[in-house]
Amino acid sequence: MLKKEVDVVLIALNSPIRLGIYENQKLIEEVESYEKSSDVLPLLFKDILEKYELKQLFYANGPGSFMAIKVAYIFLESLSILKKIPLFARDAFYFNDNKPIKAIGKLCFVKIADNIQTQKFETVPEVDFKLPKELNYNEFSKDTAPLYKIGAVG
Repeated sequence: MLKKEVDVVLIALNSPIRLGIYENQKLIEEVESYEKSSDVLPLLFKDILEKYELKQLFYANGPGSFMAIKVAYIFLESLSILKKIPLFARDAFYFNDNKPIKAIGKLCFVKIADNIQTQKFETVPEVDFKLPKELNYNEFSKDTAPLYKIGAVG
């Protein structure tokens, strides 16, 4: 039996983890998990690999939780190498309409033009990441290294 060829987008920067499955660049299935990415990613991808043929992998490479970014990157990079599936990345602001992202304390990451920096907020805004309904390959980069962007905390 032939499996559907799909692309997968992973946003694992905070809870919940969001995973989108795309056929012909259109979102056909969305998975959400409140479990730790280190626990749930192997299980999610086991199910996906049994059901689908993966063409390409995409993920949000930060900023966000450093540990979550590391886990997602190492997992996807390993899968990419082992299964010969191309991996692409995009910064987290793409998935939340360029809104501030909590860093530490009252500091948030903000993106001004192409520059990511931290700013202090009196009230830290809630972060809500969303999977795009349509996947535009041109919006992603082959530079998949995690974005660990935090200045001196003072």
